[in-house]
Formats: sequence, C-alpha cells, structure tokens
Amino acid sequence: MSDNVKNFFWLLIVVGMASLVGRLSWRLASSALAYEIPVRSVGVSSCRGGVQLPNDEVGAAKKAAHSPTGAPTIFSKIIKKEIPADIVHEDETSLAFRDVNPQAPVHILVIPKKPIAMLSEATESDSQLLGHLLSVARRVAKSEKLSSGYRIVINNGEHGAQSVYHLHIHVLGGRQMQWPPG
Repeated sequence: MSDNVKNFFWLLIVVGMASLVGRLSWRLASSALAYEIPVRSVGVSSCRGGVQLPNDEVGAAKKAAHSPTGAPTIFSKIIKKEIPADIVHEDETSLAFRDVNPQAPVHILVIPKKPIAMLSEATESDSQLLGHLLSVARRVAKSEKLSSGYRIVINNGEHGAQSVYHLHIHVLGGRQMQWPPG
C-alpha cells in the first residue's frame, strides 16, 4: 500500500475522531503529505500553552521541558474558566477536576490556583499550600468513595514526564494499581 493511501486512511481515522471529540489543531505529517486536522485532545496533555495528543506523555514532557516559560497553560485557562472542566472541588487556593484522559476509573487533578510550574520550584513559603493540596486530594478521594485505596502522583520535570508546567496532583483510583508505576 502506498504512503499516500496509508495517509488517507489515517486521515479518515483522525477525522472520525475529530467528529467524536471536538476541535483542536493537530498536524499529521508524513514525508509525502501534511494535513491540518481539527481534533480535540482527549487528554490534558498540554505543555506550557501547547497541546499534544494523548498517550505520548514522555514526548509531551520532552517538548514541554524545552518550551518557553511564562506562557499560559491549559490549567491556568481552566482556573480562569476560559476552558470548561468537570470541577469536583474549588476553594480560594485550589481547584480539582476530572482528567479528560483518565488513566483509571477515577482520575482527578488537584492544582493550586497560584502558578507554580513544578514541585521542585515550590518554596518554603509554599509549604502550607502544598499541604492543603494533599488534603484536598484526600478529601476528593473520600468523596469519590475510593475506600479500597488510590494513588497520588506528582510528575516533576522532563524525566518525571511532566507535560503541563503547572503543579498538579493526580488522584487515581477505582482499580487495582500496578507496581512499579513507571
């Protein structure tokens, strides 16, 4: 099968996905053809303002690590209510919402409203906020009835596969977790 025919089939698949999941620009490129295809990422795989398709968190993390800092992230846009989210908790300093690309039956992200790019950039003055975020994660897990257990994950930096440079805590549950995690 020629590359053009293969690319046409990929285009049909991706356009079908676009009709199911919304809009966002994604570039499907090959040596022969390049298409701009409207799709919406089914995962929150944004990196310092850009968006990646899901299931390539390592690639997204590598790209995010080399992106300019200071640009709005998808999380800062969710905080400002510029992007909709299924919010499960909000207070003066934090926000918790369902991940649109869940890696478990329950997958909630807990974020500070204060822009902290990653855990390693938090300061001693952020200690109370960091404790509050863990407390929110615990309360969210309880409200989601994760009494059999859950996993808390914080990705930090490129090797930690952090793809959104706004500190966030993953609350994962509703199934048996595996070990080792990564």
